[in-house]
Amino acid sequence: MRQIAFYGKGGIGKSTTSQNTVAALAESGKKVMIVGCDPKADSTRLILHAKAQATIMEFAAEAGSVEDLELEDVLKEGFLGIKCVESGGPEPGVGCAGRGVITAISFLEEEGAYAKI
Repeated sequence: MRQIAFYGKGGIGKSTTSQNTVAALAESGKKVMIVGCDPKADSTRLILHAKAQATIMEFAAEAGSVEDLELEDVLKEGFLGIKCVESGGPEPGVGCAGRGVITAISFLEEEGAYAKI
């Protein structure tokens, strides 16, 4: 498994760059998953041809906790079979988004999400 991370200040094109990168990898025959870590949850929007998908943190709030979720609840499939997940977090400027990312990544690891791609 190889991982690529895009980071930087807001508004510089991280979501667009990551979506184009995973689309190119999928077109070359690679199995790919994109894990969006932006509180706006728009990192997978183009891959899914949809509005922002619901996040792991939103599903966990509805279910009561992240332990009550199933991988199938949060994992969507988009363009060329790309697996898409959004971690979610607090609204921009409120709270720590890192906590949501850590919770989401831990959940994906525990559920074997990376082994299934």
